[in-house]
Amino acid sequence: MTTTQAPPRRSAGPRATRWVGPTREYDLVKEFVIALGVVALLTAGLAVLFSSPDEKSVTLKDWATTAPNDFVATAVGELAGTTTSASYGPPYNTNGDGMSMGPIAPQKWAGVRIPVDSANDFVVGPLSRLPGNLAAAAAVARWKAATPDQQTAWATAYSDALEKVDGDPAKVPPGDYGPVPAMASTLLRMAQQGVLDSDLVSGEPPFYQLDYTRPILFLADSGFLDDLAGAQHLHGDQWGMMNETGNFPGQAWLWLYTFWYQIPPFTTSWSDNADLIIWTIMMILSLVLVLLPFIPGLRSIPRWIPLYKVIWRDYYRRAAGGGVGASGSGR
Repeated sequence: MTTTQAPPRRSAGPRATRWVGPTREYDLVKEFVIALGVVALLTAGLAVLFSSPDEKSVTLKDWATTAPNDFVATAVGELAGTTTSASYGPPYNTNGDGMSMGPIAPQKWAGVRIPVDSANDFVVGPLSRLPGNLAAAAAVARWKAATPDQQTAWATAYSDALEKVDGDPAKVPPGDYGPVPAMASTLLRMAQQGVLDSDLVSGEPPFYQLDYTRPILFLADSGFLDDLAGAQHLHGDQWGMMNETGNFPGQAWLWLYTFWYQIPPFTTSWSDNADLIIWTIMMILSLVLVLLPFIPGLRSIPRWIPLYKVIWRDYYRRAAGGGVGASGSGR
């Protein structure tokens, strides 16, 4: 006797179930276009109100025109070797060791990568390249013929004299300053005419002027740039790293980085090496954050402090009352 086995019965799948509840039309394209328009308008409006200001670049010409006495004092400081860039150390020169943290001295280890001789690069070199100025050529020749000790003596004497008369070259009494006054005044005129801006910019080939290291370092040695930063609330004690210029909101997410610059010992005994120490601290904190799921103890903090139960309180309330489905899902 032959028996015929009935085919297996299919289970009711999603397609076998018809929705019997209320329905309404839904235009996804229309909603996308409306959302896109709203976001575009909000973006444009907020950009007008809160965008970064378009501040004009500060040039050596601006500096020499606005604060000529400060320009002369800084140029003389470059010749005397007393400015920040002249004594900075690596990567620009060997006049300092750079920042260190105990035996860790990455600047010294890396050595000089961008050679900068402040006196020659910022003052003597531009004057040597100035065509048709016999007085400048004579002053430079006299400077180069002197010994390093004599050069330092001339520049230091003139720098001290300027400091006593509030930086006004016209009020400096006669003294043994060598060619320094003539060099400084000629360099000032070069800067006021805009010649120095292009002279200090170098590139390969020279037509493509892309390396602004030297004019930036020269400008950074001045009191003029520091005054501009203070007026725009960009100093370190003004939380400058997380500010924009003017009254515009800045990079508030950098507060954790700038926080360290506001407290001792980073403002006192560690100030000379603060950049390196703070960078190291931030790298350690970042590494802890990345490795948090793998660090015993720290990864258990959420279980010890059940804040998640407050955030997902609706879920746990329904779970306690048996309102959560078999899948364990719930909102």
